Amino acid sequence: MLTIWFYTIVSVFIVSLISFIGLFTINIKTEKLKKFLIYTISFSAGALFGDAFIHLLPEAVEENGFTLVTSISIIIGIGIFFILEKVVHWQHCHMPITKEHVHPFAIMNLVGDGIHNFLDGIIIGISYLISFPIGIATTIAVALHEIPQEIGDFGVLLHGGFSKSKALLVNFISALTAILGAVIALMASNYIKDLEAILVPIAVGGFIYIAGSDLIPELHKDIGLKKAILQIITFAIGVGVMVMLLWLE
Repeated sequence: MLTIWFYTIVSVFIVSLISFIGLFTINIKTEKLKKFLIYTISFSAGALFGDAFIHLLPEAVEENGFTLVTSISIIIGIGIFFILEKVVHWQHCHMPITKEHVHPFAIMNLVGDGIHNFLDGIIIGISYLISFPIGIATTIAVALHEIPQEIGDFGVLLHGGFSKSKALLVNFISALTAILGAVIALMASNYIKDLEAILVPIAVGGFIYIAGSDLIPELHKDIGLKKAILQIITFAIGVGVMVMLLWLE
């Protein structure tokens, strides 16, 4: 159990460090950054779908069968992230902020991001409880999603009036809520029997919602045959990475 704790905490801390990535992109021209980010988004969408359908869902079905509880838990996972968008005004701007797309809810975005990171921590913790390879696969999927998300969030904070240093600090503090989520998940597993059977399908629903409702729509904003082909290729590579991680199991 100590090994699970170690790998979980290290994983969520590494994912939290991605919150500093905005600092390295601040001097990159918007157009160049957009060209890079759009393929990062398609890659992470493939990875999230891949982790959900190749690792998490098969494991949940293998352990408990595909029951009505499994289906309802997946729907609950989708509903949780849908509610976050509606109630907390969670807006992950994956593309750089422009004059035409200024986000006025910097604080609410920060709160929503903290809740999202907290849930990511729970998902990573539960994944390591299932197995080490699934924990690694889920950590990679979450990390890939965090890259464009954190760049967008950093831009939101700057446009919301934060200085660069303060934006980095509060964004990192928000990211650290993932550690709290992971700790709670691991501690709760000692008291709640078969916690994974409930939370893994919820995580599947969350990944499906993020990839399908949050990432895929961003790809449709960047049109053109060449771009579409590259997006499909990077999406497939994201799925392929999750397939290759099956070799660890």
